[in-house]
Amino acid sequence: MAYYQLYREQKINTSLDEMWDFISSPRRLKEITPNYMLFDITSKHIPEKMYEGMIISYKISPLLSIKIDWIAEITHIREKEIFIDEQRIGPYSFWHHQHIFKPIKKGTLMKDIVTYAPPYGLLGAIANMLVIRNKLKDIFDYRKKEIEKRYGVYK
Repeated sequence: MAYYQLYREQKINTSLDEMWDFISSPRRLKEITPNYMLFDITSKHIPEKMYEGMIISYKISPLLSIKIDWIAEITHIREKEIFIDEQRIGPYSFWHHQHIFKPIKKGTLMKDIVTYAPPYGLLGAIANMLVIRNKLKDIFDYRKKEIEKRYGVYK
């Protein structure tokens, strides 16, 4: 099974407290996800803030408007420092997403490290080269723009 990694870093023009307050609410994920993903939270009882062990179920449409289930677990949280979500059911054979936050002068540094493995072995590796890698980059580019709309461009 081939593993890949996506790394993103963004300086955000807001305090760590405000950024954490925004990002630690599972309900906010839809606000920073492209509309074409047809993202919907399907969990019945979503609290205002995430917690370790929390299971969140979604419907997403990564390709061709075909909806699929994605179930993620918040496996680790260090408040205002890091949280990790891992896919339990979904399109990948493996998905581990680290969200890292650090206070910086005039704002917050947010890092994302996504380690993933597409399904289907060699076919998945080819799909990653042709589609998956670029789709993930597009999703994170969209998120960056949405966060900049909300908090302004970091200067």
